[in-house]
Amino acid sequence: MADARYDVVGIGNAIVDVLAHADDAFLAEVSLAKGTMSLIDAERADQVYAAMGPGTEVSGGSCANTMAGLAALGARTAYIGKVRDDEFGDVFAHDIRGIGVAFDTPAATNGAPTARCLILVTPDAQRTMATYLGACVELGPNDVEPDLIAASGIVYLEGYLWDPPGAKDALRKAVAIAHQYGRQVALTLSDPFCVERHRAEFRALVSNDVDILFANEQEIMALYQVSSVEEALERLSGRCSVVAVTRSERGSVVLADGNTFAVPAEPVERVVDTTGAGDLYAAGFLYGLVREMDLPTCARIGSIAAADVISRFGARSEVDLAALVKARLG
Repeated sequence: MADARYDVVGIGNAIVDVLAHADDAFLAEVSLAKGTMSLIDAERADQVYAAMGPGTEVSGGSCANTMAGLAALGARTAYIGKVRDDEFGDVFAHDIRGIGVAFDTPAATNGAPTARCLILVTPDAQRTMATYLGACVELGPNDVEPDLIAASGIVYLEGYLWDPPGAKDALRKAVAIAHQYGRQVALTLSDPFCVERHRAEFRALVSNDVDILFANEQEIMALYQVSSVEEALERLSGRCSVVAVTRSERGSVVLADGNTFAVPAEPVERVVDTTGAGDLYAAGFLYGLVREMDLPTCARIGSIAAADVISRFGARSEVDLAALVKARLG
């Protein structure tokens, strides 16, 4: 929107991603099931962190990855998320600001430490995650600045935040302000288990408040308890303006105004790490949307960004993402 200071503001769990290579023997040593995501407490987080090999520490969390991808593409982005005034909180703030995302949520001065996700990537590109949520679940309505929501063309919500009551209230506040100022609301369903926990509320949110919905196959089928993406899309028809569903190597499908567009995945020579694939797809899609491109092109940009991120380690591109998209689109 021409009158918006930011193209997109994201609200999500502010987590420092700690990425390291590991083998199956190490996973067994620290009692983590390969390919899963486990929630752990602070003591366990410290134990696994101390045992890990050399790693990369970056601002993370699903929504933060999407905002970072948007910034890399050239969009104007902002982020709302809760960290503590500690070492990991400083890492998060410095990193996300360094890639061009406005981040001004005040750090907590007491309580749990900053959240972290310990991501262990095995040679087969499988990622095993141990997540300590810490301070990020303390996000509340007071952290949502009305002027920031009003100044953003799209408000992007991370479904994981529907778990903590205070964070849910923060999202509801953001939705109300967005509607008040005629802004669009986008939601990512985040995880099939998250959908299972909040199915009724998510259905109501999608029907009444969400303009743009992102999900993968498992999440969208879980939302309506159906056995195929096609059935889920039928249930979604007319409920929100745009639905984008990712289908891994089969690309994505977009539903809008009763029309369905299937867009193939971009070729990838070798999958190195699947961390952030869906997040970067959303970034590319939203970038195309704010630049008023047609929906198949939006999905294509999402596929380009996702293909780039899974061909390298971590959820950040190591190339000029904007130049890559421009070259691929021709």
